[in-house]
Order: sequence, then C-alpha cells, then structure tokens
Amino acid sequence: MSQEIRNIAIIAHVDHGKTTLTDGLMEFTGSRDGDASMDNNALEQERGITIYAKNTSVTYKDTKINIVDTPGHADFGSEVERVLRSIDSVLLVVDAQEGPMPQTRFVLKKSLELGLKPIVVLNKIDKPAADPDRAEEQVLELFLELGANDEQSDFPVVYAIGRDGVAKKNMEDEMTDLAPVLDTVLEHVPAAKGYDEADALRAQVFNLGYDNFLGRLAVARIYDGKVSKGQQVFIKSEGEETKKGKIVKLSGYEGVKQVELEDAYAGDIVLIAGLEDINIGETITDDEGAELLPAISVDEPTVAMTFLVNSSPFAGREGKYVTSRQIGERLEKELEINVGLQVESTGDTFLVKGRGEMHIAVLLENMRREGYELSVSQPEVIIKEIDGVKSEPYEEVTIDIPEEYQGAVIERLSNRGFIMQNMIPHENQVRLLFEGPTRGLLGYKNQFIIDTKGEGIMASRFIEFRPYAGEIKKRKTASMTSMATGKALGFSLFGLQDRGELYIGAGEEVYEGMVIGNTSKGEEMVVNPTKGKQLTNVRASGSDDAINLTPHKPLSIELGLEIMLADEYLEVCPESIRLRKQFLKESERKRDK
Repeated sequence: MSQEIRNIAIIAHVDHGKTTLTDGLMEFTGSRDGDASMDNNALEQERGITIYAKNTSVTYKDTKINIVDTPGHADFGSEVERVLRSIDSVLLVVDAQEGPMPQTRFVLKKSLELGLKPIVVLNKIDKPAADPDRAEEQVLELFLELGANDEQSDFPVVYAIGRDGVAKKNMEDEMTDLAPVLDTVLEHVPAAKGYDEADALRAQVFNLGYDNFLGRLAVARIYDGKVSKGQQVFIKSEGEETKKGKIVKLSGYEGVKQVELEDAYAGDIVLIAGLEDINIGETITDDEGAELLPAISVDEPTVAMTFLVNSSPFAGREGKYVTSRQIGERLEKELEINVGLQVESTGDTFLVKGRGEMHIAVLLENMRREGYELSVSQPEVIIKEIDGVKSEPYEEVTIDIPEEYQGAVIERLSNRGFIMQNMIPHENQVRLLFEGPTRGLLGYKNQFIIDTKGEGIMASRFIEFRPYAGEIKKRKTASMTSMATGKALGFSLFGLQDRGELYIGAGEEVYEGMVIGNTSKGEEMVVNPTKGKQLTNVRASGSDDAINLTPHKPLSIELGLEIMLADEYLEVCPESIRLRKQFLKESERKRDK
C-alpha cells in the first residue's frame, strides 16, 4: 500500500524488440520465473509476434513497475488503444536500423493525444547497419509531425541491445545491464496517485480475459480508493443503466504470475473476477454517484468474411466441432476477450468483422488447433455510407526494398489504387510511402514477395474511411479445379505442373470441385489429377522417362485467404487446409455464371 507504483506500456512496430526487452527487464529484476516469456501463446512463439496485450510487474529500488507488453502488428491495434488509457507513460522501442515504421506512428500518435510523455529506447544498436543518430533524428521528426508539445518532444533516449539484456544512457557509456532503462523510468514517469481513505473506489477496465470456471475476467487500473475481495460494486458506463456486481476473486501481478489478493489500492493494475457482463471502458465503483472515468473508444473493423459449416465431401473427417451451433458458441467466447472483433449471425452463417486479414487468420488458426472444422468466404472490405458518400477503408503502406525493385512495386501498387506520398533513398535501399484503399492490398502480399525476391519489407496501418476509389486492377488469377475424386497421381501432376502452380502433391486425396492449383495464363481449368498412365505390353523408347515433380506450394490459412477467388471457400480443418469451389460440379458453376 505504501509502495510507489509506476505504470508503463511498451509500444513499437512489429519485430522491433518489445517482448525481448520486457523479458530482459523481468530477468534483470528477478521477476522472471524460469524461461517464462511474455509471448506465452503457442501461436505467438511460432510466429515471433505478440498478438495479445499482457501484463507483468517488476520491483526495482522499492518501486513496483507495472509493464504492459502490447502487440506491434496493426491488425491488433485495438489491443494497444485500450492499454494506453491505463498507464502513465510509454517506452517507445525503435529499431536503430529501420527507424520509425507505420505501427510506431500509429501507437505514438495515440500516446501523444492522451498527453503521455514517451521514453524512447533505440534498440538493436549492434546491428551492422544500425545508425542510432539517424533513427533518433527520424523519431524527433515524427514527434513534431504528430503535433507533440515541447515537453513531449524533449524525450529521454536510452540505447539498448534487448537480446543481450544491456543498455546505456549515452553512446559513449559502457553497457552492463538494463538498469539505465529502469532508472530512466523512475526519473521520468510520474508515480501513480496513491491511496486516500476519503476517496471512493474508481477503477476502469482496459482488457478482458476468460476463465472456464470464473467466466469473464476484467483487467482494470485502479484510479482512486481501494478494491477488496467480496466487495459489492456498481458498474457504470456512458448512457447505460448502472449494474451491480460482487468481486469474487482479486489478483495482482508478480512477474507474469497472477497472485491472489485480499485488497488492492489506487495506482495498481489488477485482475477482477465475478462481474459477468463487464466491458472495456466501464467504471467500477463503490459509490453509485461517483463520476465516470472518460470512455475508451476502439477503432472499428475494416475487413469481413463469412464463416459457415464445412460442406465438402471430406467434411467431418478431422474436426471435433463441426456444427453451426458449436462454431457460433466458439465465436461468442472469442467476443468475450477479442474487442476488435464483431460477429453477426444469420441462421447457419456468421459474418465476422475484424481489423485485417491477419486478425481473422489468427482466430481461424486458434479454432483449427482446438478441433474446429469450418469453411470461410473470401475477405472483403467493409463499405459504408458516410454523409451520403460511399466510403471504404484506406491504408498507409511503408515499403523498404533494394533500389532495383522499386519500379515493379510502384507499378503494381499504382494499378491497385495507391498513390505514392514519399520516397526516401538510403544506401542501395529505398523506402516508399503509399496511401490507398485496403481493397488494393488484399491478395498483394504474395505478389510483393515474388516482385522483390523476398528481400522487401512491407507494413501497413489503417488511416480512415475515405470516398470509394472505384475499380481496382489486380493480377488476374484463375484456378485449376479437379473434375474427379480420388488420389492425385504423380503422372497426372507432372503434366499439369507446366500449366501453373500446384497446391497438392502426389498421393494426396482430392475431390470434384477442389482447387488443386492456379493457372499461369489466368484461365479457369478443370483437370483430372487422378489420371494414371495407360499401361500396354509394348515397350517404346521414351515412354519410361523419369517423372520429376516440382515441389508444390502447400496452403496455409493466410495464403488461402490471399489467393482465393470470390466463387471459392477456404476449408479450414485441424489437419488440412483446402481450397474449393462453392459449387463443386462444373455444370452448377456454369449455371451460376
């Protein structure tokens, strides 16, 4: 209760080293339990990215420092927006080589608007091409561009190598540990307002969790007063009726571990169980007349796709949960914690709206691993009418590529409705900044990798809804669809691989209407991948040539969402990802056209 508390969030662009730095701070202060990492979700560990905002706390020089690690990918931006409301300062981590990137801009803008004074950590200063001075200059330019006041622009800088757990305040200093980062936090982050007996309880929910036994959990920052286990409270929000509830369980954070508490006091961040229909931004208080805390807004979704029951000939072979009721219940559960998501149910189908393809792809991947089987339609952007004008979401895209590829990238994006805003050359590399409709980016990632031979980096962020951009020219792709059911044979695939790219290999089972590849000429093809070699008892020269199959491109959820056409479904099963036509028979497809 008497301990000083500082509340900070770590924000950065994806892969600039937030989680590694947080893990290092826990290690340095002795708060880390074994190899426990902030990225404790299997998907996060595989992809090396943070998907869910998470809390930890460390104790340094008798001060408790609550740290919230936030995602760096723009699709999970709704996680970041809420977190920024619950803390008193941010550590803005910037890669000393790459400098500020789109997500840096997005999270910094939100921080400055809330009046927070960021601390800048220039990370990865050991990279061969790292240039801390240039990166610092770019960060200052970004601060001024985003309208930072004099106090915010005079930010403290710490130089770090998060991976090695070392940092320094000046470039000429020696580096031994991460103490310079925590010392800077103690110097520049204001202590949270302490407990005063006269104050009524006021806490605000900024994140949600879920427990199978306790139901919905609220992660809240206590602004005034104290909260106790078993306490009766009121839940208030703007324009809503005041609800009553009882706190069944109260937990705090020690490192990443949750520790049960009897009481918690102003300034701390706690986990509350027992308030069933609690929501983000609601105020928890013990005084019905207490003033509301300012509401937390969450940006709206930009991309939608339909989830439906898998109706392919191979349906039910792998999944444990295959009915629309089970899919609906799983989506309901997801809504408990995934605030950026919206679901509209119409009978057996569900329209799922998210912040981007990756946001929904992560949900699909989690469902697949849990044993769900379903089909999804092609992603589409959400079009809406604003002041009588048809509008669509727009993105800002930042691309870092070797100079020789810039012509191809500029041409492709121009055809997709993007307008170049800036071009910054730097040592055989060039950074291109574009703005254009989200529609133009759907299905472009794969093409970008081909155009830049895998050497390019592309990142985007949602800006706002703007007037509809009209028709967009995309590369015309067409599908190679199976006309037969059975096992794909090497002999047949050998003849098909010259026509385009295959998604299946020899020995894989196929069914009529399943998409087995794409065609390079852009014309739909219906083929028989199960056809074997005609056997005769006559030997002829050349008839027994060896069959060399080019390695096929197996489908993943993200690749499937990117390449699928409007008349196709992506079949998501625990073991397999398949692409199929909505109408399996060719005659039905012709009739539909």
